[in-house]
Amino acid sequence: MGVEKILMPQLGESVTEGTIEKWLVEVGDTVNKYDPIAEVNTDKVNAEVPSSYTGVIKELVAGEGDTIEVGELVCYIDVEGGAAVEEKQEESTGQKAIENISEEKKEQDEEQPMKRRYSPAVLRLAQENDIDLEQVSGSGKGGRITRKDIQKVIDSGEIPEPKAEQKEPEPKQEKAEAPKSPDPKGSEVPVAEGDIEIPVTGVRRAIANNMLRSKHEAPHAWTMVEVDVTNLVEYRNGIKDDFKKKEGYGLTFFAFFVKAVVEALKEFPQMNSMWAGDKIVQKKDINISIAVGTDESLFVPVIKNADEKSIKGIAREVKELAQRAKTGKLKGEEMQGGTFTVNNTGSFGSVQSMGIINYPQAAILQVESIVKRPVVMNNGMIAVRDMVNLCLSLDHRVLDGMICGKFLARVKENLETISKENTSIY
Repeated sequence: MGVEKILMPQLGESVTEGTIEKWLVEVGDTVNKYDPIAEVNTDKVNAEVPSSYTGVIKELVAGEGDTIEVGELVCYIDVEGGAAVEEKQEESTGQKAIENISEEKKEQDEEQPMKRRYSPAVLRLAQENDIDLEQVSGSGKGGRITRKDIQKVIDSGEIPEPKAEQKEPEPKQEKAEAPKSPDPKGSEVPVAEGDIEIPVTGVRRAIANNMLRSKHEAPHAWTMVEVDVTNLVEYRNGIKDDFKKKEGYGLTFFAFFVKAVVEALKEFPQMNSMWAGDKIVQKKDINISIAVGTDESLFVPVIKNADEKSIKGIAREVKELAQRAKTGKLKGEEMQGGTFTVNNTGSFGSVQSMGIINYPQAAILQVESIVKRPVVMNNGMIAVRDMVNLCLSLDHRVLDGMICGKFLARVKENLETISKENTSIY
């Protein structure tokens, strides 16, 4: 028997660490190659870590709740000699470099500018505890500061003083006014008898970190338009029964809204952009993120290449993504690559809301409830119409009021001109 290492894998683009949410195996368990051994969450995705070998679990190095960097050891496994040789041959060059890194390579890594590339978990802990990251020595690859490094500073009780240039009044004032983390340690929250303390799950923490980062980095602005969707309601209600009999699933209003947004994004591609520091990246593909809630958490799967899909195709994909999210079968890649978010807040009865932008996207559109309202028509008469509010949150670094106003006007026009005569769902 030979002992092999199982390392934290790369679970997504730009993901640098993951938190062990739950071990699926115990010491002594026999596993096959590719069997899931642990549930892991990151700031981007929740996934299962597969075994790299067939063998017997020897030692669980990481505990549940521990945050482990990509390439770090999570457990040991006993593997038969022949299998070990075979597995070693299958290892990628990148993983071999991590396991067998030489002293020369370490020196090269330390010279690379990795120290200032901070993960969301590191930024959150530093902000909560007023730690100047420039004063912290990193133990990670290339001098990268890890969550463990920050925790070590906190546990020592010796918080380093900020550098002189960081004590200027304006930066201090700006820092003091920054939004607090949604998950502080709890020392400032009194707990009385009868209060219920609910542990923060990895999924909830990942959501909180992403929302906090969005509010910290993106200057949010907000705008809203009213849309008369009386013709849309009449058209959809007239065909929904036949559609369900024919296709086997329901035709929701949301599919029409997504289609109207996609058509507007084709005309105003600036809305389909992202902030990248020294440049703005205008995405070619139109991938629409949608929010799907379960009893325990919120998932944001993505409709890829939505501009190539009909209303029927969008309706089918929304249904399938929502079903996989609610049954725990949603894959990591199905939540990546979104370029613009459309959120169906109207399903909860909301009529007006301001969404937090799904970082690093530049905008999120909230589709509110369709409600009947008295409306003054062009002829001066008052009529009862089906009305809906569309609420847009935008990153003012990327977008301005003019382009967003034109975009919303186009979405409004697309929805108000839907009818049996000029709209096909296929």
